[in-house]
Amino acid sequence: MSKKGFKVEMFLVFLCWFGCSRAVPLKPNQEAVNDRPVIGILTMIVSDETMKPFGKTYIPASYVKYIESAGGRVMPISLLFIGGATDLETSDFARVARIFYKLALEANDAGDYFPIWGTCLGMQLLTVLVAGENLLSRTTAENVALPLNLTTEAQSSRMFKDFPEDLVKAITQEPLTGNFHHYGLSVQTFQENEKLRSFFSLLSTNIAENGAHFVSTFEGKRYPIYGVQWHPEVNRFQWNRNLNFPHSSHAVHLSSLLAEFFINEGRRSSHHFDNLEEEESSLIYTNTPLYTGNFTAYEQVYFF
Repeated sequence: MSKKGFKVEMFLVFLCWFGCSRAVPLKPNQEAVNDRPVIGILTMIVSDETMKPFGKTYIPASYVKYIESAGGRVMPISLLFIGGATDLETSDFARVARIFYKLALEANDAGDYFPIWGTCLGMQLLTVLVAGENLLSRTTAENVALPLNLTTEAQSSRMFKDFPEDLVKAITQEPLTGNFHHYGLSVQTFQENEKLRSFFSLLSTNIAENGAHFVSTFEGKRYPIYGVQWHPEVNRFQWNRNLNFPHSSHAVHLSSLLAEFFINEGRRSSHHFDNLEEEESSLIYTNTPLYTGNFTAYEQVYFF
């Protein structure tokens, strides 16, 4: 990854499962019960030559800071087998994500709250998991910050319904969302696919550089599963001057509220480690991030 480029990342986060005790199911709409949530983040396979000397997998520190800033803790979930980096159907990343996706559905069906969040390629992966096939098309929005075209469903959505009116207005008028992608899910494909349409509520759309109308935000209708095609974490934690990272007060506020929203979702899960030793050894605090701002678009990266 060159310093001038921003590599599209698969950011998919889960409430801890492996190494955690099964939780007691919550009653519908039960209030938060867990003030020590642990969020699992899948590591990415290192594919850039400049990064390979430091490890086989990695997590940009901006994602970790994003979770920690809202009161969550991070557990890196490493891949067991090193293979393709970003193929949404055959890579190890997709394979592991599919396992967690199925676990999340089973848990939620049993009344055991289990949220998932996907950012950029992570959101794209969610569409593949739900649809059972890759329906992505060219929706180039490379290094551009955009306002969101919110749908009527956004007003009553779990994600946006508690946002202050001035921020909702700003979201639709100001370029607050950083986009760094070449592919996405078109609105037409979403509307024509019964599996996607019945699973997700469409919260926002955008127009790509090639004129494609693409899905930029959605949330599960029945399940606490969320996806954004844009990058909320860069608004507060990435600073490369060559990239269009929104840093206005509204951009920072948007990033903060979304992080708080997802961590509050995590607080509804009562999953926990079996013992303190296991918990402490699993958290990312046992790893030290490396400064990479002189050769990547990230200020810091965790390597594994």
